[in-house]
Amino acid sequence: MPELRHIDQRNLAVFPSLRGCRVFVTGGGTGIGAAIVEAFAAQGAHTAFVDIADAESRALVDRIASVGCPAPWFRKCDVRDVSDLQAAIREAAAALGEFQVLVNNVASDDRHVLEAVDEAYWNDRMAINQRPSFFAIQAVVPSMKRLGGGSIINLGSLSWHTKNPGFPCYTVAKSSVNGLTRGLAASLGKDRIRINTVSPGWVMTSRQLSMWLDADGETNLRNAQCLPDLLQSEDIARMVLFLAADDSQMCTAQEFIIDGGLS
Repeated sequence: MPELRHIDQRNLAVFPSLRGCRVFVTGGGTGIGAAIVEAFAAQGAHTAFVDIADAESRALVDRIASVGCPAPWFRKCDVRDVSDLQAAIREAAAALGEFQVLVNNVASDDRHVLEAVDEAYWNDRMAINQRPSFFAIQAVVPSMKRLGGGSIINLGSLSWHTKNPGFPCYTVAKSSVNGLTRGLAASLGKDRIRINTVSPGWVMTSRQLSMWLDADGETNLRNAQCLPDLLQSEDIARMVLFLAADDSQMCTAQEFIIDGGLS
């Protein structure tokens, strides 16, 4: 297990515009998504999220509520079912109010090789890593227009920038995130809806630590980054907070890379 730095939350920024803000996060139960949900709750935002991991998500809700932050709204959802995803967004909005912020985080980086991919597997990867972002945006934009603006944050990846092998379907899907962001920025901007991409480097989530990182990988990563510390989920969440807050009100159509100088 690599040594990770301590992040003292007391020294980090508070964004007044996020207090009471209504936020919807896909894939918010574990990993980066859970850090994003916790970060918004700590700001006093009213957060809703969906995830397929039911037990982990309910534990997250209880953990957030136990420290006195607003308990997030949660419903189990398989985002491959577009109608259920959009229904969950409607249900959450009915409970909390229309959303000012959408964070498209859900993803799965299962490893695979070109020769093993058939049409069914391709469609499944796109149904998790690409399609939900588009249809979540479709579901929240009408309410953002009524509210006079909003912020959409799409989670990308450095995997395709750095030509990582071993999951071509994932890199195809993640490279398209920038196309989604830039392709919608002009039309959404007319209604003061901002849309940006946040692209993490290799983040030390529990999944990455248990499945992919070994001693050689850690050494190579530390040598390749400009900064010596390993990325943590909280590092990604901080950029998401900034892009959700009024502080970034003139930022749109951009990709913000958080990778310790890897790329």
